[in-house]
Amino acid sequence: MAEPMGFYTDTTVCIGCKACEVACKEWNQLPATNGGVTTLSGDSYDNTRRLDGIHWRHVKFIEQFSLDRRDGRWLMMSDVCKHCVRAGCLEVCPTGAIIRTEFDTVVIQSDVCNGCRDCIAACPFGVIDINPVSGTAQKCTLCYDRMRAGMEPACSTACPTDSIQFGPVASLRKRAEARVAQLQQAGEKRAHLYGADERMLGGLNSFYLLVDRPEVYGLPPDPRMPTRNLKAGSLWSMLGAVVIGRMGLVSFRMRGGREEGPGGRLDT
Repeated sequence: MAEPMGFYTDTTVCIGCKACEVACKEWNQLPATNGGVTTLSGDSYDNTRRLDGIHWRHVKFIEQFSLDRRDGRWLMMSDVCKHCVRAGCLEVCPTGAIIRTEFDTVVIQSDVCNGCRDCIAACPFGVIDINPVSGTAQKCTLCYDRMRAGMEPACSTACPTDSIQFGPVASLRKRAEARVAQLQQAGEKRAHLYGADERMLGGLNSFYLLVDRPEVYGLPPDPRMPTRNLKAGSLWSMLGAVVIGRMGLVSFRMRGGREEGPGGRLDT
């Protein structure tokens, strides 16, 4: 198996240019929303709104300003599939359409997907959705076709500030840790990495450098696998079965008592 590959996104140098979104759509030939006729969201400069089956990259704009607008800052972040080491989508797929590649990335095979949507509910990051053109679930492939040809993914190639960096995950982690130390030494004590270690779903092959809480960026602070409720659900199912069984037994005995008359003779 090849070395795990992925993305490291340094949100502190993202300028919100959306070159990554454009490059992703162009390379993967993703359709425009409503044929290109859409309304403005009113949410800052974010008109993509979210990741889905036809938006595999999404640049988020977070405005943090005081009421008098004298102090403030912009937070920008190019979001994408996290290619989790323990992937909920892969766990629930009933057809085997979702696979782990030789690069340790997670890819949906459209020709095998039956559009059941199980993976959409299983993703804790809200990454996957149906592509209305193909009728199948789709998301970022980390440009699997380009990687197989020895090429860099389209989004990181287009990023003008190196906010999106591509490479072996182990090397990216070292680079990211050095960047966090640099920022903290410069006074940005809030700088930290999100998903760079194994504590989060075994590690995210696309991880982030943030300067605020994950929730501020729309990221779950503690994402979990779909099987997180399996143990509790099994216990409740067993308890329900015992209760129903006892109720059935009591009902059977009561019915037998009514049908049997005095002296053991059955009533008619």
